[in-house]
Formats: sequence, structure tokens, C-alpha cells
Amino acid sequence: MNENLEEQGKLPELKLDAKQAQGFLSFFKTLPKDPRAVRLFDRRDYYTAHGDDATFIAKTYYHTTTALRQLGNGADALSSVSVSRNMFETIARDILLERMDRTLELYEGSGSNWRLVKSGTPGNLGSFEDILFANNEMQDSPVIAALAPNFGQNGCEVGLGYVDITKRVLGLTEFLDDSHFTNLESALVALGCRECLVPAEIGKSSEYRPMLDAISRCGVMVTERKKTEFKGRDLVQDLGRLVKGSVEPVRDLVSGFECASGALGCILSYAELLADESNYGNYAVKQYNLNSYMRLDSAAMRALNVMESKSDANKNFSLFGLMNRTCTAGMGKRLLHMWLKQPLLDVEEINCRLDVVQSFVEDAALRQDLRQHLKRISDIERLTHNLERKRASLVHVVKLYQSSIRVPYIKSVLERHDGQFATLIRERYIDSLEKWSDDNHLNKFIGLVETSVDLDQLENGEYMISSAYDPNLSALKDEQETLERQIHNLHKQTANDLDLPIDKSLKLDKETQFGHVFRITKKEEPKVRKQLNSHYIVLETRKDGVKFTNTKLKKLGDQFQKIVEEYKSCQKELVARVVQTAASFSEVFEGIAGVLSELDVLLSFADLAASCPTPYTRPNISPPDTGDIILEGCRHPCVEAQDWVNFIPNDCRLVRGESWFQIITGPNMGGKSTYIRQVGVSVLMAQVGSFVPCDNATISIRDCIFARVGAGDCQLRGVSTFMQEMLETASILKGATDRSLIIIDELGRGTSTYDGFGLAWAICEHIVEEIKAPTLFATHFHELTALANKNGDNGHKQSAGIANFHVFAHIEPSNRKLTMLYKVQPGACDQSFGIHVAEFANFPPSVVALAREKASELEDFSPIAIIPNDIKEAASKRKREFDSHDMSRGTARARQFLQDFVQLPLDKMDPNEVRQQLSKMKTDLERDAVDSHWLQQFF
Repeated sequence: MNENLEEQGKLPELKLDAKQAQGFLSFFKTLPKDPRAVRLFDRRDYYTAHGDDATFIAKTYYHTTTALRQLGNGADALSSVSVSRNMFETIARDILLERMDRTLELYEGSGSNWRLVKSGTPGNLGSFEDILFANNEMQDSPVIAALAPNFGQNGCEVGLGYVDITKRVLGLTEFLDDSHFTNLESALVALGCRECLVPAEIGKSSEYRPMLDAISRCGVMVTERKKTEFKGRDLVQDLGRLVKGSVEPVRDLVSGFECASGALGCILSYAELLADESNYGNYAVKQYNLNSYMRLDSAAMRALNVMESKSDANKNFSLFGLMNRTCTAGMGKRLLHMWLKQPLLDVEEINCRLDVVQSFVEDAALRQDLRQHLKRISDIERLTHNLERKRASLVHVVKLYQSSIRVPYIKSVLERHDGQFATLIRERYIDSLEKWSDDNHLNKFIGLVETSVDLDQLENGEYMISSAYDPNLSALKDEQETLERQIHNLHKQTANDLDLPIDKSLKLDKETQFGHVFRITKKEEPKVRKQLNSHYIVLETRKDGVKFTNTKLKKLGDQFQKIVEEYKSCQKELVARVVQTAASFSEVFEGIAGVLSELDVLLSFADLAASCPTPYTRPNISPPDTGDIILEGCRHPCVEAQDWVNFIPNDCRLVRGESWFQIITGPNMGGKSTYIRQVGVSVLMAQVGSFVPCDNATISIRDCIFARVGAGDCQLRGVSTFMQEMLETASILKGATDRSLIIIDELGRGTSTYDGFGLAWAICEHIVEEIKAPTLFATHFHELTALANKNGDNGHKQSAGIANFHVFAHIEPSNRKLTMLYKVQPGACDQSFGIHVAEFANFPPSVVALAREKASELEDFSPIAIIPNDIKEAASKRKREFDSHDMSRGTARARQFLQDFVQLPLDKMDPNEVRQQLSKMKTDLERDAVDSHWLQQFF
């Protein structure tokens, strides 16, 4: 806030005369209406915004409308705000990198003549990249996706195309999705999409509302495009100009899709890829497979705190912030971003990553040496991108050179390692580095730079072509040096003629206005005034002295300036040639960048595992159909990293047929949520290829993590807390398989106790009997613990694989003081602790006492004088406790009764038949209830 006020105090003054203002106002009226676009106008020393954009900037970034000024007079007056260059960068970064509801446009011109020179969206940063990342690293690669949905009898067939402009990758896929679009949500999360193109018509149909909600949940900007843009008629021909190599594989790939080709065609048009010739021959096209990686939806990403949030108190609040110890400039961060959104499913590939991490963990010297060299690696991917886009200068080429000469050192550090997995490191990294750095690849580029660039001048901050690189440049350099000697000799001769010490009294200056001139102090001027007037030309007399020249110096100076201009022109041509030659090494740099960024991320994993107060351990990975999930001494990595936390580890044993479905009960603040989340985080970390915060870990690979651990209102979409909870749970029930991991926390709290319990019970049974996925279900409904009874009706195991656990808390009998022990133990919790937690929150003693009294009445069913006897009897009957075996048998029979009723063809039966059938069903139920006290309460 203080920074904004300070910035506001330095607001540039809006300087426009009446004619300029009128011209601009007439132009501004011609601009098309676009409520999402923030338009800024470059006025050289500062920028301006006008109309609604000015109000938006004043409120959002200056936090006051006093920054607004009026341009023009009367009814035509236009609200305006001026923006400094520093604030412009802040606004651009916020709109394009943080917000998901605005686009940015920049205009240049004067009077009534203005033109759009830059435009950007969250998905297509476009020409703003230089501004956004001039002083900041690019942490994530923005992706634009396009959707071509087609509803059918079996669901919605979604055609998806996407483009990563930074990495120059085009992709497409098609998949069948359910009514909640769970597959689409997972794809948008995995790809890191920031903008999604959809046909304009779908916004008018309620049928597509769930799809737009899924996109919104992912925080992705929706951009509507005309339906005519979603066509793939000329797609193969267009891709043939963009992709590297032969067009035949592209034709074969595209022919296998119906909807996705139209989506990809829309992206080519929207991103204007064909309009930039630098894109030709530089793109790769691939098919994206939903089943290639673990699927994570937006709810799971939030629940597990995978990515950073603005509300994070420190970087360790998120998994990315904790694991990001990368040291290359930007490349490692972007790869870590992608890996966390795309955990692996292949056991062999996971173990390969773990092997490398283990090598780094066990060899501290290797870790240290590798880190020192990777720190000096620039963002090769971004530099290469600038080369290909023809935005590069000699500075970019030199940075690539400085990174390139580090590659042999990195290779030699890896070669010195002789540990258990030395062969893997050689095959995976050393061989690749050797391939890319031989005399036909990287060494050739290094030779080019060393021959062409004047490396000695780099210490002075000058990036120049070496004069020895080109004969013309060399001749100009010689001529320049000759003139410099002649000017220096003339300087000495003049000092002798005037009898003044050289450099001390008589100085030689070079100015923009006069070129080379002599200068003496005003104190010395009287001594030589006569000679100055007779033999020299006095140019200027100021406080710093008298400047003068003669015909010889002027002639030499003019010749020198002419040679300098020719030298600069020759330099510019040679720089363009060197940059163009360097761009031909793009494939080499991409290969090197891939190897180094992967090493960087795995080194980051090793550094985290080895540097924690309690070291991480390597997990044992097994295929999804075998093995269990057993975590001994498991901790939550983000929680234990906080300075104020002394974390108490717990074991988690999700064992098939024994404790595959765990019901966790216990007090609020007792650690239930942390416990179930840390299991999900550990599984995700393991499948990314990282060690995990456990003493020992065995993990059966999961294809998806579903998490329902708290939801908030979204009134703008008309979704309440409970409705959001139900939508997320519906996604779990529709999308989960026996290979998933399900984490549910406090389901059913947003409605009445009986409705909530009924939903929770039904969901638990469905997961156990139908989905059969390992599940951690934290709840305050103690009645759910009855599910763990294994002696079902007719001898069947109704709830096989269900186990009860609770977080332990101790109550001191003398003063009822509650102490959280944060230990997870087998068995159900024997009581609730809500009132004790209220005491923690310093509730008034009278409120706590009344709460205890009312809770005691309900739990003990003691009579209350003011309640009529018939109501007391009913309440007592309803609240009476039943044997868990009796309850299980009774619920099974009651469920059968309800299923039989649902199956009755009521629309084909007359009322008498219905009454007779119901009477028979009731008689049968009463007969079966003879041995069931739980059923008898309903008669």
C-alpha cells in the first residue's frame, strides 16, 4: 500500500494541449468496445489509460480515485490516469501473469493517429515477453487450449488442441467426458493452460454450463471465438509449414481425430502462428494422452497445496515453493512446475528418477560441484526462443556461449561419480551431453563466438564483434586507431604551443555537440587568451572551462566520427549475421537445455531430501494392481518446514482387504486433515520422482488423486458451499477407479445432521463396494465407524477392507483440559471434543457451561421438564444406541426394502395393486424385524 502511495505521489503529469486532447478524444471514440481489454497509450516518457481502464487502474493499483484526471471538457471529458514506466511493468505483470480476467493492449502514436503495437493475453504473452521477463525469470510456460465439444448419447466427446508458444509445441487429443468434465479439468491442470478458446455458441446453451464451470475451477481465462474458426480443412497444409521435418507423420496423426483438428485450427488462427515466418519449421506436433500421467483436478491441486498462492505466508506453504531449490535461470523452475502437474505412472521411469536422486543424496561432493556449475547456466530455453523469433542481440549469443563453456565441466563432474547408479547417469546424461557438445554441435558454436566476438570487451560491459573477424571491420579499426593517434599527437603539439601541461591543464574532450574539443579551466584562460584568439576557435565558455578547437582538430574529428559510424554499421551487419548463424544451433541448445533442466530438478529433490532436519527416504514403488500404500513415520513436508512446528510423525497403512478404506475420527485441530493430506502429498512426490518425508515408504502407483478437503462459496456462479462440496464429491464418484487415491475430509457438514450422515454413509459404501480405491475419510460422524463391522448379513463381509483410526487427544479428569497428541491410533474415537475446542477459542464460561448441559441431555437422553412426554419418548427411541451388528443387519434389510420399492412398476399398476404389494412388503419387513431392535424402532 505504501509503495502504491509513493508511486502515486510521483504520477507523471498529463501534458496535452487542447488540440492534442481533441485529436486523441476523437480517436478514442473509434476504438471497439472490449470490456476485458486494458488499453495503455505510450506517450514516450510515460503511459496513459482512459475511460473505464483508467478507473480500473486507479482503484486496483493506486487504490484511490484521486489519481484520475479529466481529459477534455464538458460532456466529452474522459477520465484519465498517467502511469510511470515502473508502474506499467507492474500492471503488465499482474494482468498477464496473475489475473485471469483481462487482456493488455499497447498503442503508440500522437494526436488522432494511434496504432496497436503490442497485445497480450494470459495464454499468449506475445510481444510483452521482453517487458515481463527483463528482470524476472519465466517460472511457467503459458499454454493456450481450444475446445471443440460434441454431445452424444454416451456423453460429451471433447476435442482439445493446445499450443505452448515458449517451447514451440502443438498438441491435440480427444476423449469422452462425463457430465462433470473431470477429464477436461485434469487435462487443463496437467497442461498448465492459462487461456481456453471455446465456440461462442456454447455460452448460450445450458448444456455446456458444466464445461465452463470446469474451466473456471482451473482458473483459466475463457475466450469465445466464432464457430467458423474451428475448422481443420487446411490444417495439414498449415502444420506442414510450421513443423520440423516431414509432413507425413503430421498427416497421419491429424487424420485420427475428428473434433481436435478443428480446435487446433482455431489456435493457429488465434495465435497468428503462420503470420510470423520465424515459426516456420520450428514447431513439433504431438498427441497428448490423458493416461500418460497421474490425473489431478483443481480441487486436488488446492487441497494438496501443490502450487504457490498469493496468500502463502512463505514459500514453504506450497509443495512447489518447498521443492524449488533449482539453480538454473528459469529452466529448472518451469520443468518442476510441469512435473508437479504431471506425476508419472511408469514404475521404471519413476525408479530412474529416484536412482539419480539417490546418487545425488549419497554423494555430497557431486551435489555441491554440480550446483556451482548449474548456477552459471542462463535460461537457454528463453535465449533460444529469442534467437528463433529474431529478437536476439549479441548479448543473448554471449550468454549462450557462457552457458555452453560450462557444459564440459558439468560432464566431468558427472563422470567423476562412481556410485551404484553411475551407469544410469552415463546413459541418461553424460552420453547426451557428449552428443550435443561435440565438434559438429556445441563446440562449433563456441568456436564461432570465440572467433567473432571481442570477449576482452565483456569486462567493460561492451558486446562487440572482434575486428579480426572481418577484413572490412579490421581496416576500419586500423583507420580509427590511426586517427586516434593523430588526434593524440595534435593534443601534445597544442599543449607545447600553449605551454600547458597535457591532461592536467589542457584536456581533450569528446562531445555530442562539438565532437573532439580542447578544454582549459577559466583560471588558465587569461594566460593563453591572445593565442586562443589568433590561432584557435573558441566554442564555449562555461563554469567547467573554455572549449576551443582548430581546423586540424575539427578535420580529424570529423574523419574519426565518419569512421566510427561506418564501424558501427559494419558491426551491426556482422552482429545480425552472427545471430542468424547462432539461431541455426537451436536444436542443439534445446537438447542441452532438456538435459541440464532435468539435472537441475533432480538435484533440487536431492538437496531437499538431504537438508531437512529429518531426512527423507526413497520410496519403494510397485505397480497399481499390486502392493499397498505403507508410510512409516510419515510427515507433511510443508507443515514440518515451518519454523514454529515440531511435527509428530504418524504411520499410514492402506492395506488391501484390511485397511484399504480408513475412517479417521477425532477432535477438531487434532491433526486429521494434516494426516490425510500428507499421505496424498507423499504419493504425489513419489510419482514425481522425489524422496518422501517418511522413515520408510512403500507406494502402489495411483492413476489419480481425488481430494475433497473443504470448499468455499462461489456466489458469482450461484454455487453454495454445500453445492460445491457435492459437485466435487460427484466428480470423485464418477471419475475414480480402483487405481485412484481418494481423500475426503468432513463430508456432509453443509446440511442437516441426518442428511449429511446419510450422504456420508452412502458415499462410503459406494467407494468400498463399487470403486474399491484406497481411501482416507476423515469425519465427525462417529456413527460411520459402524461400517468397519465385517460380519455382514448372511455371513458376507459387507465392509471388508474398512478400518477405523482416530487422532488421540487426552482430557485431564480434574479440570477437563484437552491436550492434542496428534497421534493416529487404531480404533474409533470414543467421544466428541467440540466444546473443548470452543474453550480453546475463549468462549464465555456461561456459553461453555450451557453447551455441556445441552450436550449431556442429548447424549444421556435425560428427561427435561419442559419437553412433553410423548416427544421425550420419541426422541429417546430415536436416540437409543444399538448394537453395531444389529445395526448393520437392519440397514441391509432396510436397503433391500427400499430397492424393492423402487423397482415396482408404479406407472403400470392400479392403486389397489400398489396397496396390496406394499402391505405384503411391510408384513415381510415386520417379520424380519423380530430379531432386529434397530428395525423395530420404525414400527
